[in-house]
Amino acid sequence: MSTLTVWRFPTSTGADDAVTTLSGLAQKQLITVHDAATVSWKDGAKKPKTRQLHDLAGAGALGGMFWGMLFGLIFLMPLLGAAIGAAAGALTGKLSDYGIDDEFIKKTREQVTPGTSALFVLSSGAVQDRIAEAFEGVPAELLFTNLSTEQEQQLREVFAD
Repeated sequence: MSTLTVWRFPTSTGADDAVTTLSGLAQKQLITVHDAATVSWKDGAKKPKTRQLHDLAGAGALGGMFWGMLFGLIFLMPLLGAAIGAAAGALTGKLSDYGIDDEFIKKTREQVTPGTSALFVLSSGAVQDRIAEAFEGVPAELLFTNLSTEQEQQLREVFAD
């Protein structure tokens, strides 16, 4: 089973700093990273900067289309308003079939704001105590949605480039 994990950091550079730690954990085989992306939102910026981490992505990476749609729902929909509402509702409904529900989107939208950053990771096989140890003392809040193997496969098919 894979887990989509969102780590929220109280600074706009925290997620980028955490990538180094995550990469080290993956090299030590303490976590298998299937795909990852960061969101950095500098103070005063109208929208966040997003980046897919190709160097951490595994062979079965979801790809830029998935991250673009997810980040669009989280960060752009409130700005676009009702004109896109019906399409967004349909997409949100489809994502909920794969374990990404309205509550996940709402909570992420509320917590990743200007001056903060987030690290999104689709992973499996995490050695929880070693990961917790590696991130000890790092100011971060953990949000997550567990995806079943079937949900992950369906998600990969829907968002295949």
